Amino acid sequence: MSIFPMIDPGPVEDNGSQALPLCREAAWDFVNDVPVFRGGEPVVVEGKEALKVWIWRALRTPRFKYEIYSWAYGSEFESLLGQAYSDSIKTAEAPRYLRECLLINPYITAVRDISVTFDSARLTVKGTAVTIYGEADFYAFV
Repeated sequence: MSIFPMIDPGPVEDNGSQALPLCREAAWDFVNDVPVFRGGEPVVVEGKEALKVWIWRALRTPRFKYEIYSWAYGSEFESLLGQAYSDSIKTAEAPRYLRECLLINPYITAVRDISVTFDSARLTVKGTAVTIYGEADFYAFV
């Protein structure tokens, strides 16, 4: 007997055994930080290139700031900027924030070779995401 008889969660499915659909995103112009359009329509990229777009956007989107995104999406890098934390604390926390941001994506299995630099009010992160499509190098700044 359940203490919540009106709630029936139903059977639990194991999503780990199901194949993921092909990852697709709108192509992104990383220099100008805008989507790419051709003939008035967004250009769509797939696979590893789509994950690079997803990584760029997730790293540059502040977590908890926009209602359109779930609380699991985005990064918390902004909380490190403009604070009185020492550079060593910022450098230690940034990789954790980076992993928390990227590893919610089921297409990304690991993050390695992380490099973090702070200069004035800008945080720059670089690394490699190990994905189901192979390794994808990334770079982003906040």
